[in-house]
Amino acid sequence: MESLTAPPDLQPSSLRKATQRFLKSISARVGLGLTVGIILLALLAPVLRPFDPSTARDFTARLSPPSAKHWLGTDGLGRDLLTLVWYGTRISLLISLLSVTLGLAIGTGLGLVAGYYRGWLERIIGWITDILLAFPSILLAIAVATVVGPSLQSVMLAVGVVQIPIFTRLTRSMVLSLREQGFVQTVRAFGAKSGRIIFRHILPSSLAPLIVQATLSIGTATLEAAGLGFLGLGAKPPTPELGTMLSDSFTNGYALSAPWTILMPGLMITLIVLAFNLLGDGLRDSLDPRAGLDA
Repeated sequence: MESLTAPPDLQPSSLRKATQRFLKSISARVGLGLTVGIILLALLAPVLRPFDPSTARDFTARLSPPSAKHWLGTDGLGRDLLTLVWYGTRISLLISLLSVTLGLAIGTGLGLVAGYYRGWLERIIGWITDILLAFPSILLAIAVATVVGPSLQSVMLAVGVVQIPIFTRLTRSMVLSLREQGFVQTVRAFGAKSGRIIFRHILPSSLAPLIVQATLSIGTATLEAAGLGFLGLGAKPPTPELGTMLSDSFTNGYALSAPWTILMPGLMITLIVLAFNLLGDGLRDSLDPRAGLDA
């Protein structure tokens, strides 16, 4: 009867083995450590630097290099760069998490419908997905952000729209495979309705690849959000955002004379992308050991 509820890879013993494989992977542990560290720094920013980064300025210390007072230096307005990076990391992570959640929710729903019901619904969803995937992701994000207007909300929407076809195609491929599996055929033969089959059997069996893709997508979403901010389509000053900080440095012409103003935000973007990529790779190899063998 165990096969009526879930496929073997979702049984507790399999999950324990996946956890063991994850903890044995050096890259997975590094990715997990970096991810937890970055998230903690972002959450503790108000405690570590308990003042508003948009208003705390010292015009006498404009473009000061790193020192004992300002560990990462200051920007063109005399704001402490360490504080800006901390708060900017919070905003970048918030944008990435919300946009990936949006893409995951809508894309998974569309993929479930297309893969299970097939027919004209699958063709329409497939056409929309192919059209969205035909555009380079950053160009599609720029188009959406331009139409909506520059703001944090538009960045979240733009990056979320870019993620939708990725999750739609992944979910559809999983459903097409699972709907023919024995445990799904069995519950269908017992008279289970389509909604129960989808949400109690097919969706739980698709969670592993969706979790991996969502983790990897956070890194790409961070890059896309920073790119929109750099192009002036993201948060507006004085809101600290990593891409906007880079844009401010280049626009005002002190990127070369004060390199710390681009080095520190750029380094944090790199660390965020690296952390979630390593974490995603570790999850992929632990949840699907065949992926690690194929690589």
